[in-house]
Amino acid sequence: MDVNIPGVGSFHLHNVVFDLNGTLALDGKIPADVKRRIRDLSKQCRVVITSSDIHTTLASLAEELGVEYHVLRGDEVAPQKAALVRALGASQTIAVGNGSSDWQMLREAAVGIVVVGTEGASVKAAANADILVTCAVDAIDCILNPLRLVATLRG
Repeated sequence: MDVNIPGVGSFHLHNVVFDLNGTLALDGKIPADVKRRIRDLSKQCRVVITSSDIHTTLASLAEELGVEYHVLRGDEVAPQKAALVRALGASQTIAVGNGSSDWQMLREAAVGIVVVGTEGASVKAAANADILVTCAVDAIDCILNPLRLVATLRG
């Protein structure tokens, strides 16, 4: 998807990296309306869901949604998420998260979106994002409707 944001630049966005818990899911469960939108989004770009997988649901959710997943290992997960964004091509990637472990990927990505949902959001994540939204549905809808990105980010 190509997006031209006046005063910011043009982007060729091909990847979306999502944090799972607190961003897409609550207690390891993704709501049906979010699942539907992820499926729609996966028809337009590469979708990767990343998580430490504390609820051990990541693989089955990714398979159900037809998207890729990346399980994080150890205690230092923020650098792993940032490395994933770089490996995909940071200038072509949107990152969506909410927690302290997401701030580096939000900073690295061409566009960083923080979801301030039921779990809240880390101030560090918010400070490194381009956009704040109140739920995963709004985050995905901004990506599915790129003029919303333009309206929010234009300089």
